[in-house]
Amino acid sequence: MPNSDSSAPASSTTAPEADQPVLTPLTEPRDGIPEVIDTAPALRRAVRALEAGTGDLAVDTERASGFRYGQRAFLLQIRREGSGTWLVDPETLDDLSPLRTFVNAQPWILHAATQDLPCLHELGMSPTALFDTELAGRLAGFPRVSLGTMVGELLGLQLAKEHSAVDWSTRPLPESWLNYAALDVEVLEELRQAITATLEEQGKLEFAIQEFEHERNLPDPVPADTPWRKLSGIHKLKSRRNLAIARELWLSRESLARSRDVAPGRLIPDRAIMAAVEKRATSVPALLQIPGFHTRNAKRDAARWVDAIQRGQSTKDLPDLRASKTALPHPRTWAEKNPAAANRLEAAKLVINEVSEHWNIPGENLLTPKYLRELCWNAPTRISETSVREKLQTLGARAWQRDLISAKLAEALKQS
Repeated sequence: MPNSDSSAPASSTTAPEADQPVLTPLTEPRDGIPEVIDTAPALRRAVRALEAGTGDLAVDTERASGFRYGQRAFLLQIRREGSGTWLVDPETLDDLSPLRTFVNAQPWILHAATQDLPCLHELGMSPTALFDTELAGRLAGFPRVSLGTMVGELLGLQLAKEHSAVDWSTRPLPESWLNYAALDVEVLEELRQAITATLEEQGKLEFAIQEFEHERNLPDPVPADTPWRKLSGIHKLKSRRNLAIARELWLSRESLARSRDVAPGRLIPDRAIMAAVEKRATSVPALLQIPGFHTRNAKRDAARWVDAIQRGQSTKDLPDLRASKTALPHPRTWAEKNPAAANRLEAAKLVINEVSEHWNIPGENLLTPKYLRELCWNAPTRISETSVREKLQTLGARAWQRDLISAKLAEALKQS
Protein backbone atom coordinates (compact mmCIF):
# COMPACT_ATOMS: atom_id res chain seq x y z
CA MET A 1 0.00 0.00 0.00
CA PRO A 2 1.25 3.56 -0.70
CA ASN A 3 2.51 5.61 2.21
CA SER A 4 -0.63 6.71 4.08
CA ASP A 5 1.06 9.90 5.26
CA SER A 6 -0.52 12.80 3.40
CA SER A 7 3.00 14.08 2.79
CA ALA A 8 3.39 11.33 0.20
CA PRO A 9 4.52 12.63 -3.22
CA ALA A 10 1.72 14.52 -4.91
CA SER A 11 3.46 15.10 -8.21
CA SER A 12 2.04 11.85 -9.56
CA THR A 13 -1.53 12.60 -8.53
CA THR A 14 -2.45 14.92 -11.36
CA ALA A 15 -4.73 13.55 -14.07
CA PRO A 16 -3.69 14.00 -17.70
CA GLU A 17 -4.33 17.45 -19.14
CA ALA A 18 -7.40 17.64 -21.38
CA ASP A 19 -5.80 19.53 -24.31
CA GLN A 20 -8.45 18.54 -26.83
CA PRO A 21 -6.35 16.12 -28.92
CA VAL A 22 -7.55 14.95 -32.30
CA LEU A 23 -9.47 11.73 -31.70
CA THR A 24 -9.85 8.76 -34.01
CA PRO A 25 -13.55 7.94 -34.47
CA LEU A 26 -14.48 4.44 -33.38
CA THR A 27 -17.31 3.77 -35.79
CA GLU A 28 -17.75 -0.01 -35.81
CA PRO A 29 -16.53 -3.08 -33.91
CA ARG A 30 -13.31 -4.60 -35.18
CA ASP A 31 -15.06 -7.94 -35.80
CA GLY A 32 -18.22 -6.43 -37.27
CA ILE A 33 -21.64 -6.11 -35.64
CA PRO A 34 -22.38 -9.25 -33.60
CA GLU A 35 -25.60 -11.19 -33.98
CA VAL A 36 -28.15 -11.02 -31.18
CA ILE A 37 -28.19 -14.27 -29.20
CA ASP A 38 -31.85 -15.11 -28.65
CA THR A 39 -32.07 -18.92 -28.90
CA ALA A 40 -30.78 -21.71 -26.65
CA PRO A 41 -28.43 -23.20 -29.29
CA ALA A 42 -26.96 -19.78 -30.04
CA LEU A 43 -26.44 -19.16 -26.32
CA ARG A 44 -24.55 -22.42 -25.91
CA ARG A 45 -22.39 -21.50 -28.88
CA ALA A 46 -21.66 -18.08 -27.36
CA VAL A 47 -20.67 -19.63 -24.03
CA ARG A 48 -18.33 -22.11 -25.74
CA ALA A 49 -16.64 -19.23 -27.56
CA LEU A 50 -16.29 -17.19 -24.36
CA GLU A 51 -14.83 -20.20 -22.55
CA ALA A 52 -12.16 -20.43 -25.26
CA GLY A 53 -11.11 -16.82 -24.73
CA THR A 54 -8.69 -15.41 -22.17
CA GLY A 55 -8.74 -12.67 -19.59
CA ASP A 56 -11.51 -10.82 -17.79
CA LEU A 57 -14.98 -10.25 -19.21
CA ALA A 58 -15.88 -6.78 -20.43
CA VAL A 59 -19.56 -6.44 -19.50
CA ASP A 60 -22.29 -3.88 -20.11
CA THR A 61 -26.08 -3.79 -20.17
CA GLU A 62 -28.72 -1.75 -21.91
CA ARG A 63 -31.95 -0.90 -20.08
CA ALA A 64 -35.14 0.83 -21.15
CA SER A 65 -35.25 3.54 -18.50
CA GLY A 66 -38.13 5.91 -19.09
CA PHE A 67 -39.89 3.40 -21.33
CA ARG A 68 -40.41 0.20 -19.35
CA TYR A 69 -41.23 -0.49 -15.72
CA GLY A 70 -38.18 -1.09 -13.54
CA GLN A 71 -34.53 -1.24 -14.50
CA ARG A 72 -34.09 -4.73 -15.93
CA ALA A 73 -31.59 -5.47 -18.66
CA PHE A 74 -32.86 -5.78 -22.22
CA LEU A 75 -29.46 -6.51 -23.72
CA LEU A 76 -26.22 -7.93 -22.33
CA GLN A 77 -22.90 -7.15 -23.98
CA ILE A 78 -19.98 -9.44 -23.13
CA ARG A 79 -16.52 -9.38 -24.67
CA ARG A 80 -13.43 -11.47 -23.98
CA GLU A 81 -10.09 -11.48 -25.68
CA GLY A 82 -9.93 -14.29 -28.19
CA SER A 83 -13.68 -14.82 -28.33
CA GLY A 84 -15.01 -11.47 -29.54
CA THR A 85 -18.16 -9.63 -28.50
CA TRP A 86 -21.50 -11.29 -27.81
CA LEU A 87 -24.88 -9.58 -27.52
CA VAL A 88 -27.42 -11.55 -25.52
CA ASP A 89 -31.17 -10.88 -25.37
CA PRO A 90 -32.30 -11.93 -21.85
CA GLU A 91 -35.94 -11.17 -22.64
CA THR A 92 -36.32 -13.93 -25.21
CA LEU A 93 -34.22 -16.62 -23.54
CA ASP A 94 -36.07 -18.84 -21.07
CA ASP A 95 -32.90 -20.31 -19.59
CA LEU A 96 -29.77 -18.27 -19.05
CA SER A 97 -28.11 -20.86 -16.85
CA PRO A 98 -25.33 -21.82 -19.32
CA LEU A 99 -24.22 -18.18 -19.49
CA ARG A 100 -24.86 -17.61 -15.79
CA THR A 101 -22.66 -20.52 -14.77
CA PHE A 102 -19.81 -19.21 -16.91
CA VAL A 103 -19.91 -15.49 -16.08
CA ASN A 104 -20.33 -16.11 -12.35
CA ALA A 105 -16.92 -17.78 -12.32
CA GLN A 106 -15.16 -14.83 -14.00
CA PRO A 107 -13.81 -11.38 -13.07
CA TRP A 108 -15.53 -8.51 -14.88
CA ILE A 109 -14.67 -5.07 -16.21
CA LEU A 110 -17.52 -2.54 -16.19
CA HIS A 111 -17.89 1.21 -16.49
CA ALA A 112 -20.08 2.70 -13.73
CA ALA A 113 -20.71 -0.71 -12.21
CA THR A 114 -23.36 0.45 -9.73
CA GLN A 115 -25.66 1.18 -12.68
CA ASP A 116 -25.32 -2.30 -14.18
CA LEU A 117 -24.84 -4.66 -11.25
CA PRO A 118 -28.42 -4.49 -9.89
CA CYS A 119 -30.01 -5.60 -13.17
CA LEU A 120 -27.34 -8.28 -13.60
CA HIS A 121 -28.09 -9.49 -10.09
CA GLU A 122 -31.74 -9.81 -11.16
CA LEU A 123 -30.50 -12.31 -13.74
CA GLY A 124 -28.52 -14.19 -11.11
CA MET A 125 -25.17 -12.90 -12.38
CA SER A 126 -22.27 -11.48 -10.37
CA PRO A 127 -18.48 -11.40 -10.81
CA THR A 128 -15.74 -13.02 -8.76
CA ALA A 129 -13.83 -9.74 -8.96
CA LEU A 130 -14.55 -6.32 -10.40
CA PHE A 131 -12.73 -3.48 -12.14
CA ASP A 132 -14.83 -0.33 -12.57
CA THR A 133 -13.22 2.02 -15.08
CA GLU A 134 -15.42 4.95 -14.04
CA LEU A 135 -14.58 4.59 -10.35
CA ALA A 136 -10.94 4.17 -11.30
CA GLY A 137 -11.14 7.46 -13.18
CA ARG A 138 -12.53 9.22 -10.13
CA LEU A 139 -9.74 7.91 -7.94
CA ALA A 140 -7.19 8.95 -10.57
CA GLY A 141 -8.53 12.49 -10.42
CA PHE A 142 -10.06 12.77 -13.88
CA PRO A 143 -12.53 15.70 -13.83
CA ARG A 144 -14.90 13.90 -16.22
CA VAL A 145 -15.35 10.15 -16.09
CA SER A 146 -17.92 9.28 -18.73
CA LEU A 147 -16.89 6.34 -20.88
CA GLY A 148 -16.59 8.51 -23.99
CA THR A 149 -14.43 11.10 -22.25
CA MET A 150 -12.07 8.58 -20.69
CA VAL A 151 -11.70 6.60 -23.92
CA GLY A 152 -10.86 9.86 -25.64
CA GLU A 153 -8.31 11.01 -23.08
CA LEU A 154 -6.58 7.70 -22.49
CA LEU A 155 -6.93 5.88 -25.81
CA GLY A 156 -7.34 8.74 -28.29
CA LEU A 157 -10.59 7.28 -29.62
CA GLN A 158 -13.95 8.97 -30.17
CA LEU A 159 -16.81 6.81 -28.95
CA ALA A 160 -20.26 7.72 -30.23
CA LYS A 161 -23.03 7.89 -27.58
CA GLU A 162 -26.06 8.79 -29.70
CA HIS A 163 -28.13 5.76 -28.69
CA SER A 164 -27.63 5.84 -24.93
CA ALA A 165 -31.21 6.90 -24.13
CA VAL A 166 -33.23 4.90 -26.67
CA ASP A 167 -35.88 2.28 -25.90
CA TRP A 168 -33.82 -0.90 -25.68
CA SER A 169 -36.96 -3.01 -25.34
CA THR A 170 -37.54 -2.41 -29.08
CA ARG A 171 -37.49 -5.60 -31.15
CA PRO A 172 -35.87 -6.16 -33.51
CA LEU A 173 -33.03 -3.86 -32.43
CA PRO A 174 -31.82 -1.62 -35.26
CA GLU A 175 -28.36 -2.37 -36.59
CA SER A 176 -27.04 1.06 -35.59
CA TRP A 177 -28.07 0.37 -31.97
CA LEU A 178 -26.31 -2.99 -32.00
CA ASN A 179 -23.22 -1.28 -33.37
CA TYR A 180 -23.32 1.18 -30.47
CA ALA A 181 -23.89 -1.58 -27.92
CA ALA A 182 -20.93 -3.62 -29.16
CA LEU A 183 -18.63 -0.60 -29.10
CA ASP A 184 -19.39 -0.04 -25.41
CA VAL A 185 -17.39 -3.15 -24.49
CA GLU A 186 -14.96 -3.02 -27.41
CA VAL A 187 -12.32 -0.99 -25.57
CA LEU A 188 -12.98 -1.73 -21.89
CA GLU A 189 -9.93 -4.00 -21.59
CA GLU A 190 -7.67 -1.39 -23.19
CA LEU A 191 -9.17 1.30 -20.98
CA ARG A 192 -8.61 -0.85 -17.91
CA GLN A 193 -4.94 -1.27 -18.81
CA ALA A 194 -4.48 2.46 -19.37
CA ILE A 195 -6.17 3.57 -16.16
CA THR A 196 -4.32 0.88 -14.20
CA ALA A 197 -1.03 2.34 -15.39
CA THR A 198 -2.19 5.80 -14.29
CA LEU A 199 -3.23 4.53 -10.86
CA GLU A 200 0.09 2.73 -10.41
CA GLU A 201 1.99 5.90 -11.31
CA GLN A 202 -0.06 7.87 -8.79
CA GLY A 203 0.34 5.30 -6.02
CA LYS A 204 -3.40 4.61 -5.88
CA LEU A 205 -3.85 1.14 -7.36
CA GLU A 206 -4.35 -0.45 -3.94
CA PHE A 207 -6.97 2.21 -3.17
CA ALA A 208 -8.83 1.19 -6.32
CA ILE A 209 -8.62 -2.54 -5.59
CA GLN A 210 -10.23 -2.00 -2.19
CA GLU A 211 -12.92 0.24 -3.69
CA PHE A 212 -13.78 -2.29 -6.39
CA GLU A 213 -14.21 -5.06 -3.84
CA HIS A 214 -16.40 -2.81 -1.70
CA GLU A 215 -18.51 -1.94 -4.74
CA ARG A 216 -18.80 -5.59 -5.75
CA ASN A 217 -20.27 -6.48 -2.37
CA LEU A 218 -22.70 -3.57 -2.07
CA PRO A 219 -26.31 -4.66 -1.57
CA ASP A 220 -28.75 -3.67 -4.29
CA PRO A 221 -30.82 -0.54 -3.58
CA VAL A 222 -33.82 -1.16 -1.32
CA PRO A 223 -37.08 0.70 -2.07
CA ALA A 224 -37.97 3.44 0.40
CA ASP A 225 -40.63 2.74 3.02
CA THR A 226 -42.80 5.47 1.49
CA PRO A 227 -41.56 5.77 -2.10
CA TRP A 228 -44.50 8.01 -3.05
CA ARG A 229 -42.84 10.77 -1.03
CA LYS A 230 -40.27 11.02 -3.83
CA LEU A 231 -42.88 12.59 -6.11
CA SER A 232 -41.46 15.72 -7.68
CA GLY A 233 -43.02 18.77 -6.02
CA ILE A 234 -44.46 16.93 -3.02
CA HIS A 235 -42.64 19.25 -0.64
CA LYS A 236 -45.15 21.93 -1.63
CA LEU A 237 -48.08 19.99 -0.15
CA LYS A 238 -48.91 21.39 3.28
CA SER A 239 -51.83 19.21 4.40
CA ARG A 240 -52.12 15.56 5.32
CA ARG A 241 -55.23 15.24 3.14
CA ASN A 242 -53.33 16.44 0.07
CA LEU A 243 -50.56 14.01 0.87
CA ALA A 244 -53.13 11.20 1.05
CA ILE A 245 -54.45 12.10 -2.41
CA ALA A 246 -50.92 12.22 -3.83
CA ARG A 247 -50.17 8.86 -2.25
CA GLU A 248 -53.28 7.22 -3.75
CA LEU A 249 -52.53 8.61 -7.19
CA TRP A 250 -48.94 7.39 -6.96
CA LEU A 251 -49.97 3.92 -5.80
CA SER A 252 -52.57 3.63 -8.56
CA ARG A 253 -50.07 4.75 -11.19
CA GLU A 254 -47.41 2.35 -9.86
CA SER A 255 -49.76 -0.63 -9.96
CA LEU A 256 -50.88 0.14 -13.49
CA ALA A 257 -47.32 0.76 -14.69
CA ARG A 258 -46.19 -2.58 -13.28
CA SER A 259 -49.05 -4.48 -14.92
CA ARG A 260 -48.46 -2.84 -18.30
CA ASP A 261 -44.66 -2.90 -18.05
CA VAL A 262 -44.37 0.78 -18.79
CA ALA A 263 -42.47 3.55 -17.03
CA PRO A 264 -44.87 5.28 -14.58
CA GLY A 265 -44.15 8.72 -16.00
CA ARG A 266 -45.47 7.62 -19.38
CA LEU A 267 -48.93 7.13 -17.85
CA ILE A 268 -49.11 10.47 -16.08
CA PRO A 269 -46.14 12.64 -15.09
CA ASP A 270 -45.47 13.76 -11.54
CA ARG A 271 -46.57 17.29 -12.38
CA ALA A 272 -50.01 15.96 -13.37
CA ILE A 273 -50.36 14.25 -9.99
CA MET A 274 -49.46 17.50 -8.22
CA ALA A 275 -51.97 19.44 -10.31
CA ALA A 276 -54.68 16.83 -9.63
CA VAL A 277 -54.04 17.12 -5.88
CA GLU A 278 -54.49 20.87 -6.07
CA LYS A 279 -57.71 20.70 -8.13
CA ARG A 280 -59.16 17.58 -6.45
CA ALA A 281 -61.21 16.70 -9.51
CA THR A 282 -64.10 14.36 -8.65
CA SER A 283 -65.30 13.66 -12.20
CA VAL A 284 -63.67 12.63 -15.44
CA PRO A 285 -64.59 15.85 -17.31
CA ALA A 286 -63.08 17.94 -14.51
CA LEU A 287 -59.95 15.80 -14.47
CA LEU A 288 -59.40 16.18 -18.20
CA GLN A 289 -59.21 19.94 -17.77
CA ILE A 290 -56.12 19.59 -15.60
CA PRO A 291 -52.70 20.02 -17.28
CA GLY A 292 -50.99 16.68 -17.73
CA PHE A 293 -54.20 14.73 -18.31
CA HIS A 294 -54.54 15.62 -21.98
CA THR A 295 -52.50 12.73 -23.36
CA ARG A 296 -54.08 9.61 -24.79
CA ASN A 297 -52.68 7.46 -21.98
CA ALA A 298 -54.05 9.76 -19.28
CA LYS A 299 -57.49 10.00 -20.90
CA ARG A 300 -57.78 6.24 -21.30
CA ASP A 301 -57.38 5.74 -17.55
CA ALA A 302 -59.17 8.89 -16.40
CA ALA A 303 -61.72 6.98 -14.31
CA ARG A 304 -58.88 5.25 -12.49
CA TRP A 305 -57.29 8.56 -11.52
CA VAL A 306 -60.62 9.97 -10.32
CA ASP A 307 -61.11 6.88 -8.15
CA ALA A 308 -57.67 7.40 -6.64
CA ILE A 309 -58.48 11.04 -5.85
CA GLN A 310 -61.71 10.00 -4.17
CA ARG A 311 -59.91 7.40 -2.08
CA GLY A 312 -57.44 10.03 -0.96
CA GLN A 313 -60.26 12.39 -0.05
CA SER A 314 -62.17 9.81 2.01
CA THR A 315 -59.44 7.77 3.69
CA LYS A 316 -58.89 8.00 7.43
CA ASP A 317 -55.31 6.83 6.98
CA LEU A 318 -53.70 10.25 6.68
CA PRO A 319 -49.92 10.28 6.35
CA ASP A 320 -47.78 12.51 8.53
CA LEU A 321 -46.71 15.77 6.99
CA ARG A 322 -43.10 14.65 7.18
CA ALA A 323 -41.72 11.16 6.83
CA SER A 324 -40.30 9.65 9.97
CA LYS A 325 -36.54 10.03 9.90
CA THR A 326 -33.92 7.78 11.39
CA ALA A 327 -31.13 9.65 9.63
CA LEU A 328 -29.19 12.51 11.16
CA PRO A 329 -30.59 16.06 10.95
CA HIS A 330 -29.53 18.14 7.98
CA PRO A 331 -26.15 19.76 8.71
CA ARG A 332 -27.61 23.25 8.32
CA THR A 333 -29.54 22.65 11.56
CA TRP A 334 -26.59 21.37 13.54
CA ALA A 335 -25.48 24.76 14.86
CA GLU A 336 -28.78 25.02 16.73
CA LYS A 337 -29.35 21.36 17.61
CA ASN A 338 -25.81 20.24 18.38
CA PRO A 339 -23.23 23.06 18.26
CA ALA A 340 -20.35 20.79 19.25
CA ALA A 341 -21.11 18.45 16.34
CA ALA A 342 -21.38 21.44 13.99
CA ASN A 343 -17.91 22.59 15.04
CA ARG A 344 -16.52 19.10 14.58
CA LEU A 345 -18.04 18.86 11.10
CA GLU A 346 -16.51 22.15 9.97
CA ALA A 347 -13.10 21.08 11.24
CA ALA A 348 -13.43 17.64 9.66
CA LYS A 349 -14.39 19.11 6.30
CA LEU A 350 -11.16 21.10 6.27
CA VAL A 351 -9.21 17.86 6.74
CA ILE A 352 -11.10 16.11 3.96
CA ASN A 353 -10.55 19.05 1.62
CA GLU A 354 -6.84 19.13 2.43
CA VAL A 355 -6.23 15.42 1.89
CA SER A 356 -8.53 15.38 -1.14
CA GLU A 357 -6.54 18.15 -2.79
CA HIS A 358 -3.21 16.55 -1.93
CA TRP A 359 -4.11 13.17 -3.40
CA ASN A 360 -6.33 14.57 -6.19
CA ILE A 361 -9.23 12.36 -5.12
CA PRO A 362 -12.78 13.77 -4.86
CA GLY A 363 -13.83 14.28 -1.24
CA GLU A 364 -16.84 11.99 -1.59
CA ASN A 365 -14.51 9.19 -2.74
CA LEU A 366 -12.02 9.90 0.00
CA LEU A 367 -14.77 9.36 2.57
CA THR A 368 -18.51 8.86 2.11
CA PRO A 369 -20.12 12.13 3.32
CA LYS A 370 -22.65 10.16 5.40
CA TYR A 371 -19.78 8.53 7.29
CA LEU A 372 -18.21 11.91 7.99
CA ARG A 373 -21.46 13.31 9.36
CA GLU A 374 -22.01 10.24 11.55
CA LEU A 375 -18.48 10.52 12.93
CA CYS A 376 -18.98 14.17 13.83
CA TRP A 377 -22.51 13.85 15.23
CA ASN A 378 -21.75 10.74 17.29
CA ALA A 379 -18.05 11.24 17.94
CA PRO A 380 -16.19 8.73 20.13
CA THR A 381 -16.24 9.61 23.83
CA ARG A 382 -12.45 9.66 23.89
CA ILE A 383 -11.19 11.01 20.59
CA SER A 384 -7.94 9.49 19.37
CA GLU A 385 -6.54 8.18 16.14
CA THR A 386 -7.47 4.67 17.25
CA SER A 387 -11.06 5.53 18.22
CA VAL A 388 -11.62 7.48 15.01
CA ARG A 389 -10.15 4.66 12.94
CA GLU A 390 -12.41 2.13 14.69
CA LYS A 391 -15.48 4.32 14.21
CA LEU A 392 -14.76 4.72 10.51
CA GLN A 393 -14.23 0.98 10.14
CA THR A 394 -17.58 0.30 11.82
CA LEU A 395 -19.28 2.73 9.42
CA GLY A 396 -17.77 1.02 6.38
CA ALA A 397 -14.74 3.11 5.43
CA ARG A 398 -12.09 1.08 3.65
CA ALA A 399 -8.57 0.54 5.02
CA TRP A 400 -6.94 2.96 2.59
CA GLN A 401 -9.37 5.70 3.60
CA ARG A 402 -8.75 5.09 7.30
CA ASP A 403 -5.00 5.16 6.72
CA LEU A 404 -5.12 8.54 4.96
CA ILE A 405 -7.43 10.45 7.27
CA SER A 406 -7.80 8.89 10.74
CA ALA A 407 -4.91 10.71 12.40
CA LYS A 408 -5.73 14.07 10.87
CA LEU A 409 -9.44 13.75 11.66
CA ALA A 410 -8.70 12.82 15.26
CA GLU A 411 -6.51 15.87 15.70
CA ALA A 412 -9.09 18.16 14.12
CA LEU A 413 -11.94 16.77 16.21
CA LYS A 414 -9.97 17.17 19.44
CA GLN A 415 -9.24 20.80 18.66
CA SER A 416 -12.74 21.76 17.47
